[in-house]
Amino acid sequence: MKRAFIKAFNELKKLGCPVFERSDYEGRFLISAEDPESYKWADYYAYADGRWKGENHTVFISPKLEAVLKKHGLYCEWENAGCLIVFEA
Repeated sequence: MKRAFIKAFNELKKLGCPVFERSDYEGRFLISAEDPESYKWADYYAYADGRWKGENHTVFISPKLEAVLKKHGLYCEWENAGCLIVFEA
């Protein structure tokens, strides 16, 4: 992984964010939305119980997570309801 990805990965991991690598996404990392504590970081179905209403009124991505990624010139998008994938901005 590039330096920005490594720094963000380590920072998020230290905060308890469920980050992981996958061999088919060389150079990038992902954020789980399926771990027991994932709801604190990302929840594709957050709209169902009304906990959060974002601009698209469907999903939750922690502002803290987005701030760490932005600090390192990165952003994330949903790959599917189970995880987010991190990209360079």
